[in-house]
Amino acid sequence: MLCGAATSAFAQDPSSVVNNQVQAGDVFAQGTLNIVTVEEGAQQSTTATGNSVQAYGDRTDMAVTSNQTLVGNVIAQTVVNVDTSLGADTAVSTMALGNTADIGINAATLTGVVTQTATFSDNITARTQIEGDAAQAGDITAATTAISNNATLGLTNGAAGVRVNQTSGADVLADGGAVMQYVSGTSAISGVAVGNNISSVGDTTSAQRLAFGQTNDGALVQASKFTAYGNAQAAITSTTAAGNSATAFNQGPLLDVTSQQVNNAYVRSQADSSAYQFGSASVNAYGAGNTAVAGNSGEALVLDNTQWNGVGGVEVIANFTGTDGYDSYTQAVAVGNDVTGYACSDCTGTMGVTNSQTNNGDVSSSASNTVGVQGGRSVVGVSTATGNNASFYVTRPGN
Repeated sequence: MLCGAATSAFAQDPSSVVNNQVQAGDVFAQGTLNIVTVEEGAQQSTTATGNSVQAYGDRTDMAVTSNQTLVGNVIAQTVVNVDTSLGADTAVSTMALGNTADIGINAATLTGVVTQTATFSDNITARTQIEGDAAQAGDITAATTAISNNATLGLTNGAAGVRVNQTSGADVLADGGAVMQYVSGTSAISGVAVGNNISSVGDTTSAQRLAFGQTNDGALVQASKFTAYGNAQAAITSTTAAGNSATAFNQGPLLDVTSQQVNNAYVRSQADSSAYQFGSASVNAYGAGNTAVAGNSGEALVLDNTQWNGVGGVEVIANFTGTDGYDSYTQAVAVGNDVTGYACSDCTGTMGVTNSQTNNGDVSSSASNTVGVQGGRSVVGVSTATGNNASFYVTRPGN
């Protein structure tokens, strides 16, 4: 296992954390497995990170100020070459992160400002490739993730007032795939590429007031996976690509989110799979210029959402080709701007939403499902393209 991290800091302070990080060079991580045959399976984790900070407060109020700047490329690559067998259970993970911050609080209050910047010279690339055109395997899981700026907030019985600012000029790519002769179990091959990503989760009676600002000025955000099998019992190929992504979930009295997203990149999500013989095959691709989700299983949600997607466009492709098998499913979902908000479904919930969405680019989706002359049991295809999509719901239980 090879792991790369250019700059890293861990902090647990009873009152405050001040973090300043600048990564000016390139960061590379390479993982290679050359296998003839194994019985139980193989594991490989490859991670390249520009700047990383973790801050956690346990029953102690904490104030965090974090500034991270990346000027350079971050590349993580994994190659698995197998001649005969990958064994019963194989897991591969490849991750490239430009700037990442992980901040948490337990039974206390968190305040802070997190700022992440990746410059225009950056290339954030994660690639996983499994080569076994004459080999067999039981179960395979291969996950490939590339994110320019990533921020994660976690609360347990806590309260938070946090602002996160993210700016990316990097091209982001999650690429690769798998070639196998025979998979007797499940082969799950996935790719995720995001320019700016924010995730916040509050549980056990928490309250959050959050402000998100995300700007993605890179030229490209792409997730692409290509798989080919001689015979596969269950083959799952999936890709997700987004210029900006923000999610906030809460369990408690209040979730208050102000989210502003601007994307100028071309977003491409492509999942392509083939199998001569197959039991079930599922190919799923999702792409969005901007996507935001705010949900509170507690009483109240307040959401002020603004999304602007430029002329770069969103293109989503899902393809499957099989000759002899049973069930095949393809789904391609493309959206310029996508937002979802919800409040408690089993209590007296309230919701206040202000939403503004502007999409300036083309949005296209294509789902193709082809079964050859040997035939199949069921063939399903779904293709959806939407310029702007907004979904808001709140439920009050009946008497």
